[in-house]
Amino acid sequence: MTGGLFIMCPGQGGQHAGMFDLARTDPHGAALLDRAGIDPDAATLFDNAVAQPAIVASALAMWEALRGHLPAPMLAAGYSVGEVAAWSVAGAITPPDAIALSRTRAAAMDQAARVGPPQALAAISALAIDRAGALAARHGYEIAIVNDVDACIAGGPQNNLAALGKTVAAAGAKLQRLPVAVASHTSLMAPARDAVDAALASLRFVTPACPVLGGVNALALRTWAQAVDALSRQLVQTIRWSDCMDAAVEAGVTVALELGPGAALARMMQARHPHIACRSVADFRSIAGIAAWVARQE
Repeated sequence: MTGGLFIMCPGQGGQHAGMFDLARTDPHGAALLDRAGIDPDAATLFDNAVAQPAIVASALAMWEALRGHLPAPMLAAGYSVGEVAAWSVAGAITPPDAIALSRTRAAAMDQAARVGPPQALAAISALAIDRAGALAARHGYEIAIVNDVDACIAGGPQNNLAALGKTVAAAGAKLQRLPVAVASHTSLMAPARDAVDAALASLRFVTPACPVLGGVNALALRTWAQAVDALSRQLVQTIRWSDCMDAAVEAGVTVALELGPGAALARMMQARHPHIACRSVADFRSIAGIAAWVARQE
């Protein structure tokens, strides 16, 4: 079996009412979900307070179901709130602590969003990052996540979104609003840091079994001081996911597996590094099928 496994934990966007179903076919995954006490409801699943812990619980339940059938990961990384899950996949914090941290994080971000006018996130595509950042800044938006050389997420005031869309369209590019009501990874989230930092300070940390790539700098992190710094800074600074994908490949990973829900990270990795064997658990019908696919990538 391969020794170059890269585990990717998603952020918001791919959640759905059946997101726990596959993990529940395994007793370990089902037990974690029962302890978490999260019941996906289609009516609230995109509310930040519900989405963040549900996504972390989904990823970690899948990992509980899979980890006994897979080689130890070489690296882990997470997209947005997925970075919380990644530290648990690496063994640094327990799944219950990671889910509790995601709840605190979501509540703090919701409170930060209530400080001023309503906020929004939007995907901008077919526009170079520097150009997208300059156009976004005209409307009070900041680059929240860099996904590729011409694809990013921007966050800012909801009231300015229509004007930003017209500006982006005039530049020959595309803007799509995302179902997230907080301007994650921008300076608008600064009021959330105190609560998140306090929650981080109270966690029990174990040296991780593998490094975690920090979202804001794509560096391989191993210590609790690095984890606290990374998880705090990513609230208000740009996530450089494209750099994380590149760093994983440079480190020598040969197989990438997204824990779900959804398959957005797998699609991005396949597009950017097509020579890497990459799938999402969402592509499979069984835990055994996932394990068999990974084993075939020797």
